[in-house]
Amino acid sequence: MADTQTFDADAHTFPVSAAFTAAHLLPDGLITAGPDGIVASVNRRAEQILGSAAKEMVGQDIRVALPLETRNGESWWTLADPWRGLRIRTGHREKLLQLPDGRELLVTASYLRAVKAGALTAVVLGLRDAEGRRRTEQDHAALISTIAHELRSPLTGIKGFSSTLLRRWDLFTEEQRLTMLAAVDADADRLTRLITDLLDVSRIDAGRLRIHEVPLSVRATLRRHVERAVASDRDEDDFTVSVDDDADEVYADADRLDQVLANLMDNAVRHGSGKVDLKATRHVGPSGPGVLISVTDDGDGIPPEQRRAVFSRFWHGPSGTGTGLGLYIVKGIVEAHGGWAEIDDAPEGGAVVRVFFPAEPV
Repeated sequence: MADTQTFDADAHTFPVSAAFTAAHLLPDGLITAGPDGIVASVNRRAEQILGSAAKEMVGQDIRVALPLETRNGESWWTLADPWRGLRIRTGHREKLLQLPDGRELLVTASYLRAVKAGALTAVVLGLRDAEGRRRTEQDHAALISTIAHELRSPLTGIKGFSSTLLRRWDLFTEEQRLTMLAAVDADADRLTRLITDLLDVSRIDAGRLRIHEVPLSVRATLRRHVERAVASDRDEDDFTVSVDDDADEVYADADRLDQVLANLMDNAVRHGSGKVDLKATRHVGPSGPGVLISVTDDGDGIPPEQRRAVFSRFWHGPSGTGTGLGLYIVKGIVEAHGGWAEIDDAPEGGAVVRVFFPAEPV
């Protein structure tokens, strides 16, 4: 059966132009109907989306062959009414509609007229499967749910301690007050990090992550992160830093590089016993020379079959803690610099995450 058909009955003829003969090449579904609403052509993709053969639809009233409904269950054809509506209308932008069985479709409508504001000569519908959009909406819902769950803990701490101090300030010693204020400060920092992560995920998804590259000392940057970890009650002996002489300078956004290293070190500490090895070496790859920074832990490592998912959103290691956004953000930041990220087995067990930054700014 031909992919594009012309229907002719009772003196109602809808001539399909030569352009429609290539309709089966389109990535979207395409259905055409004449001025009387009789289906004239259905391309292959429309057959796949609807699960119906073209021969079953051609010759039917399009309102019967494709009974589109709004989410409220109202007939979209009754609302749109291409035949009796205003003649100045040329169609509708993409809408999310559904069939009576609940299947959702993204539908675009065009009303063809021989002259402006003239009589309707054809109705052309573009169809797309809504599964891709549904997955995107589910990802966004999962992101909101995850962040909301993570925000609840620091907010509860801030509210609890601040309310207690306001009501019973005189009942606490100076040391107790300082302890509670320190807890409020730590929860506020955590809250700030979560909000920053949420904004960064949004920017990465939209391709709008901005970076300002400047020459930075890798050795000084790594040592600063170790000092911060030690100030947070980590043992300095848990960290080793090794930077090759020809790998001490990197072009990167200072704040973003700090963000990458903070995420990688936190990830390494959380998934190991606490021993973390930081190393920077000169590396020449397909995109040119640059600096390869490696962060190695002494944990159980990541099974090979899971490594492709490590840098995706909501990936959690065995601990199941955190938002699951850290490595996704790391990858987004590094790629915004023109680099790449990977994960592998550490030579002595555990996992090693490597991030590559080009020697020159992008």
